[in-house]
Amino acid sequence: MTQALDRTIGFVGLGRMGGPMAANLVAAGAAVRGFDVVEEACAEAARAGVEIAASLAEVARDADAIITMLPDGPLVRRCYDGEAGLLARAAAGTLLIDCSTIDPFDARDLHALAAQAGLRSLDAPVSGGVVGARAGTLTFMVGGAEADVREAEPLLAAMGRRVVHCGGGGNGQAAKACNNMLLGISMIGVSEAFALAERLGLSDQAFFDVASTSSGQCWSLTTNCPVPGLVATSPANDDYRPGFSVHLMLKDLRLARDAAAASGASTELGRHATEIYERLAADGAGDLDFSTIYRAVRAAGDAAPHEHGSGA
Repeated sequence: MTQALDRTIGFVGLGRMGGPMAANLVAAGAAVRGFDVVEEACAEAARAGVEIAASLAEVARDADAIITMLPDGPLVRRCYDGEAGLLARAAAGTLLIDCSTIDPFDARDLHALAAQAGLRSLDAPVSGGVVGARAGTLTFMVGGAEADVREAEPLLAAMGRRVVHCGGGGNGQAAKACNNMLLGISMIGVSEAFALAERLGLSDQAFFDVASTSSGQCWSLTTNCPVPGLVATSPANDDYRPGFSVHLMLKDLRLARDAAAASGASTELGRHATEIYERLAADGAGDLDFSTIYRAVRAAGDAAPHEHGSGA
């Protein structure tokens, strides 16, 4: 960090993503007051130097900015609304930064509610997963006023390495929906390509060496490879422990599907990817990393004629 963050930050949501993000703010010099309903998450955040608040009102007290990192839009809305919510308890002019992944249209509604309450707001969903949250290498896709983005940049830089201002309120969520739809589609494509390569007699390593340096190269191949043993950062190496779970991918694909329906966009592959991940979740894989789709793709074919990856 180039300079210490001399700010008081409220942080709501100290889970697998929010906890490491809050810890990185503490490491950068900020005073962070956090809240979560899960005691274990609070305990871990406290060990990282986060002051644990007993309520949303306490989170909002004297905060220069308040960050929310929550599982879905309705939960963000509940934290914002009501007499005990952030909109009522935050001081006038406080900057609200929502890093959750929610519907772009819901995000625009929250921007309007914040403005009515005399507050400023940004939607700033992230890419990079738990690994990026821990390492402080997240990418933030930000929607909101340019002046507010500039004010938030030192905070976001403490938690990530790239901040992209995508435009007005809700545009950060729009970018996230499009990006994760592409991610879901690409992971299925990579999985199908490996399954086909195996049937054609290629070893996993040989196909990886070709595709990772050719036109098929993508993040789903070179960073989150669904085949174990090829990429050190892959959850596949740890029996597909997330990472980014099937449930979360399915949530994001549904957000993209709903946004496409509302805007009149044609997203056939996105719709088909949603159906594939719905089947995967229904089969009990919802808590595994989304790259476990490879195992489902591979199992869907006829019995393999040779040992996995043997190239025989």
